[in-house]
Amino acid sequence: MKGFYEQVYEIVEKIPYGRVTTFGQIARMIGRPKMARFVGYASNNPKSWNLPWHRVVFKDGSLCGEPFFNQQYKALKSEGVKFTRDKHVKIDDFLWHPDSEGMPDDIRDWPLKF
Repeated sequence: MKGFYEQVYEIVEKIPYGRVTTFGQIARMIGRPKMARFVGYASNNPKSWNLPWHRVVFKDGSLCGEPFFNQQYKALKSEGVKFTRDKHVKIDDFLWHPDSEGMPDDIRDWPLKF
């Protein structure tokens, strides 16, 4: 049985180039809609740092705070992601929709282990 963090990592790994998702969207995908903050905690694990965490943003399209803001902004820009004047992702245009863009349907059936 996969633990919460492992489920999060499998989703983050699948976020397509040039798309973003939110912490809350990931939490909902694994059946834990109130655990968005814990999705963020999962990014602090060194064994997950090779994943495309730069593609995970807040629900309003805002990016992480310092010291990673510029790094995330540049990485997303290099993938063609567009931003508003205040440097929020144009979420309506770049949000990943896994149901129609390539997420296994059975991900919601994964068992959760703590």
